[in-house]
Amino acid sequence: MGRDFDIEERVQKAVKNFESGYNCAQSVFLAYSDLIGLDWETAKKVSVSLGGGMGRLREICGTVSAMSVLAGFRYPVEDPSDQEARTRNYGMVQKMASLFKEKHHSFICRDLLPPEEASTNPAPSLRTKEYYAKRPCGKYVATAAHIAGRMLKGELE
Repeated sequence: MGRDFDIEERVQKAVKNFESGYNCAQSVFLAYSDLIGLDWETAKKVSVSLGGGMGRLREICGTVSAMSVLAGFRYPVEDPSDQEARTRNYGMVQKMASLFKEKHHSFICRDLLPPEEASTNPAPSLRTKEYYAKRPCGKYVATAAHIAGRMLKGELE
């Protein structure tokens, strides 16, 4: 996995993905998919169901879930009995979630959204100018993309 990339460039790419209509999880995951060897179409499919706190259940923020999936590529567990590798992976997921929570008070989707935006109706909100104006998700995408970039560069050991 190449570590020669510009984190801020990737953060901007993630935000642009979100502003182009991709969900929060996809936006972060797609910003780094090339580094982990996934093509765009596969990466979209892998990450789509994580949006909206996993399928709009409003649980763990999709951006945090996307960071977790990326951590699986940086800190893989090849052998299911490798407790050390699993501990390293889980520790990194916890560290990233903690960094996100420090900045935004929570990593639970419904707690991050204004109450009127926390519907669990499976139909996604239309992406209009009003949607982007009242949704705080762009800043969550930026935070997660930054943390994920630091993780992928090996800066969060």
